[in-house]
Amino acid sequence: MWDDNELRGVDFISEPSDHRIMSAVDPTTFGHQDGWRSEVIGWAPEPVMVISRPRRNKQRIANVGIFMLVILIFWAIWRSQFLLLELNPPTSEWAFEDVGARDLQDSGLTGEGVRVCMVDTGIDVSHPDLAGVDLVFKDFFTGSSEPIDRGKLSHGTMMAGLLVSDGYLNGVAPGVTLGMAAALDDDGEGGNSGDESLVANAIEWCWKTFEADIISLSLGGVSDPNTDSNGPTVNAVRLALANGVFVISSAGNDGGAEDDGRVATPSNVREVISVGALDEDGNAWSGSSLGASTDGEGGIRANPHLKPEISAPGVNLISTAAGGEYYSSTGTSDSTVFVSGILALILEAEPQLMNNTDLDCIEDVKNALMQSAVPLESGVEHDLRWGYGALNGQNWLNEIRSSDIC
Repeated sequence: MWDDNELRGVDFISEPSDHRIMSAVDPTTFGHQDGWRSEVIGWAPEPVMVISRPRRNKQRIANVGIFMLVILIFWAIWRSQFLLLELNPPTSEWAFEDVGARDLQDSGLTGEGVRVCMVDTGIDVSHPDLAGVDLVFKDFFTGSSEPIDRGKLSHGTMMAGLLVSDGYLNGVAPGVTLGMAAALDDDGEGGNSGDESLVANAIEWCWKTFEADIISLSLGGVSDPNTDSNGPTVNAVRLALANGVFVISSAGNDGGAEDDGRVATPSNVREVISVGALDEDGNAWSGSSLGASTDGEGGIRANPHLKPEISAPGVNLISTAAGGEYYSSTGTSDSTVFVSGILALILEAEPQLMNNTDLDCIEDVKNALMQSAVPLESGVEHDLRWGYGALNGQNWLNEIRSSDIC
């Protein structure tokens, strides 16, 4: 069991480019840097510690001879190396159950036939839980197609594990074809960063070359509210949407007293699904970024595009990491993957929703998401932190099937 007390050793530092964005860091190992980086959205992960708890033996061995014999037997087994004890790490099964992933999987859905693209640090396919992933990989730093996770924090491997792991951990949609675009890199100080133009190129590759049905973006940046033009990432996302691709993006992790009231870019784009984070008790995580009732141009947002749109589990989640390890992570990065995975299961069940270049179809799917969300407070239609409510996959699918959309 994990609780928020374990995060008290984490320091917060402001981004040098914008003091309103706070990043969580381990002061003993990580620094900070300019530019885009996955820690803005996903907290720096930590290795999962496995603790062995000895059992109390209620039966007392009175005979010293028998006791010594037992000791000798165990000593002999230890010397012969026949006794191997492996303790499994914890899991985050509660999260998969909360979003309805297991219920949809029980009906035979795995995401087969659906193409999901992630823009992240890459993926370490040597992890046993990722051995069978159907993968298309592109390294945007070298042009290589050989899978690698460029980040020391294993951020991309963790996000991929939540989606497609199939082993000790079981992801939301293990049957999808995964496109991984490595566009975030280690900055030399233990963090992950990426040039925005490189991220934009990766997004374009996702829809144009990989032919994604869903683009899952567990990253984000800050847009200048005083600028009249969009950055390359926003433009790339809008092109993807115009070509019928669903885009799911992290709301951001700058929640708190100094929250600027704007979700991260590109989750602020109208048709993008912006995702906040929930803890195991179903409460909104205090670090999730607040949305606003207006967009960047001062226009009033309307249903079903109020930001954020939805919340999903994102606190103390266990996932795959480099070298066969398992890490724990907190942030809207993680919650974004749950929404992407549930949508992949829905697209498998309702394939007519794919390859539709009419933006009205994306809006219809978002409207069904709004109607199916489970509010965290009775009588509240939308909250600036948790959106329309908590994600429920079965409700979302039922709402789509009961409506005449796409």
